[in-house]
Amino acid sequence: MKFASKQFNQSSRVGNIRVLGRSLALSLSLLVPGMGVAHADGPGRGATAQFEKNYLVFIINHHYSALRMTELAAGTDLARDAQVVAPQEGTSPTPGFNATPPKASDDEIKSMARMGNREQREEIGRAQRFLREWYGIQYQPQLTADGRRMIAMLEATPAGAQFNQVFLRSFSNHHLSALAPSLHCTVKSDLNHDGLRRYCENIVVVQKNGINDMREMLCKRYSDCGSVPMTGDKRKDNEF
Repeated sequence: MKFASKQFNQSSRVGNIRVLGRSLALSLSLLVPGMGVAHADGPGRGATAQFEKNYLVFIINHHYSALRMTELAAGTDLARDAQVVAPQEGTSPTPGFNATPPKASDDEIKSMARMGNREQREEIGRAQRFLREWYGIQYQPQLTADGRRMIAMLEATPAGAQFNQVFLRSFSNHHLSALAPSLHCTVKSDLNHDGLRRYCENIVVVQKNGINDMREMLCKRYSDCGSVPMTGDKRKDNEF
C-alpha cells in the first residue's frame, strides 16, 4: 500500500508539472508575437492591426491637407477644360473651401499641383477602402493642426514668384513628413496585406521624387540650391 501511495503521489506531481507547463506556454503565446493566439490568422487580426489603423488615418489626413495646398497653387475650377493639357486649368475644390484663383505664376508648378491633387484624392479613397474592408471603419478626412498651419501660411503669401518659392519649400516639407511612416509601413504591415505594402511603397517613391523635383526647381529658377526639406514631426516610432 505504501508503494502504491508513493506511485500515486509521484504521478500527481508529474500531472501538475504538465498542467503548469501548458499554462506557461499559453501565457508566453499571448506575450510573444508570432506564437500561438497572437499570430494573425487573418488580415488585420494580429499585432499589426493598430499600426495599420494609425497609419491609414494619418495618411488620409496628410493627403487631405495637401489638397488645399495644391488648390492654392493651381487655382480651382468646377468644370474640366476640353483640352487634354490646359496650362491654365485648376483643380476641383475641396468641400468646405471657397474657390480660389491660382497663386502660383509658374505653369510647371501649377501642373505639378494639379497632378498631386488628383493622385492624393485617389490615395485618400484607397486608404478609406482599406479601413472599411479590413476594420469596418468609416473614416472622413480631417485637417490636422500642422496642415492648417501650412495652408494658412500659403494663404497669407502673395501670389507670384514669392508664392512659387514658399510653395515649393512647404510642399517639400509636407512630402517629407509622409516618408518615414510610409517606409515603416512596408515592413510593419500585416503579411497578408500586399495591397497596403504596395500602396506604401508607391508613396515612398512618389514623395521622394516629388521632393527632388521641387529642390531642382528651386535651384534652377531661384538659385536656392541648398534647400533641403525639414519636418517638425514628433511622432513616436511605435505609432507607425
